[in-house]
Amino acid sequence: MSEVQQKKEYAKLKRLAIEIASEIHDIVEDTLWTNYVNMPELADKLCIAVKRANDYKAEHAL
Repeated sequence: MSEVQQKKEYAKLKRLAIEIASEIHDIVEDTLWTNYVNMPELADKLCIAVKRANDYKAEHAL
C-alpha cells in the first residue's frame, strides 16, 4: 500500500471517529434528556474508533 493510500485510510478512520463524536454532540445539544441512554454505547464506539485510528497511524508511521 502506498503512502498516499495509507494516508487516505487514516483519514477515513479519523472521519468515522468524528462522525460518532458528532452523534454524541447532537445528543448533548438537542436531545440529552430523551436520548441519554444512547451515550454509553456511543462512547464505547468512539473509544474503539479513536483507538483504531491511533493504532493505524502508529503502525504505518504516519
